[in-house]
Amino acid sequence: MEPEDHAGQDGPGSGTGAPQGQASDYLHEAQPDSPVDIPNPFKELPAFPTQSPLFHAEHAARYERQRLIEYYEHQFDCRLVVFIDGIWPRSIVCLEELVFDADPDQDLHMILSSPGGDGETAVRLARAAQARCRNLTVIVPDQAKSAATVLAVGAHHILMGPTSDLGPVDPQFQIGPNNELVAGKDLLAAVQHAEQAITANPDSYPLHAAMLADVTGVMLQQARSALERTSDLVLEALMSNPSRTQAEALALRDQLKAPLIDLPTSHGAVFGAEDAL
Repeated sequence: MEPEDHAGQDGPGSGTGAPQGQASDYLHEAQPDSPVDIPNPFKELPAFPTQSPLFHAEHAARYERQRLIEYYEHQFDCRLVVFIDGIWPRSIVCLEELVFDADPDQDLHMILSSPGGDGETAVRLARAAQARCRNLTVIVPDQAKSAATVLAVGAHHILMGPTSDLGPVDPQFQIGPNNELVAGKDLLAAVQHAEQAITANPDSYPLHAAMLADVTGVMLQQARSALERTSDLVLEALMSNPSRTQAEALALRDQLKAPLIDLPTSHGAVFGAEDAL
């Protein structure tokens, strides 16, 4: 998810001043009677040069995205942000860059395409987005899995179609030399299966110990703690919507716990629009 200049097709540097959205547009300049004179470091910057045909051609896709975003915003009278990325702590800064000047009385639409990431960050994103708008709509053209599903349930509306995909909410852990992502449920299940197999046949201990060599006791406890936290994460995301009462959020959490957390046997399970209903 990267912020883009919404100054129009001409993009940065087409005018004679600092580009729209730069700090010079919103930095406060001290009044004459202010106790401290804080100079604006952007005031003396030279104007950007006019774009060359090659520069414009190289960035044509970016200008086309800007044009489509502006057209959408005009058609639906909203602020639109496009989030195509994993959900990690840096996502907070990127979202704030896009919505810091959003009108809290205007709707915010978010096109969300994400394989997931950090659930705690997803809750922060939902809160940040809700604080900047009247109503939040999350649009899922492709997939919003795992932590992205947590973000989506914090919206007022989720817009989905035939190709849309939400997914189970379960924590993932990086294990092995290649930092392969493994679901916490699978990690615990593998250890439990090994324990049962060794109890039934003690001679199989070396085999199972080798297969689980990358798993530590701390990792197992982290998996248990994360699984216990998952239900609360969903609740906090639901409660980020200020239109919901606590009782409504608790009722929704209880309804979602089985299909989103308890029942799925695969982290990649597909939840389409009918399932979302």
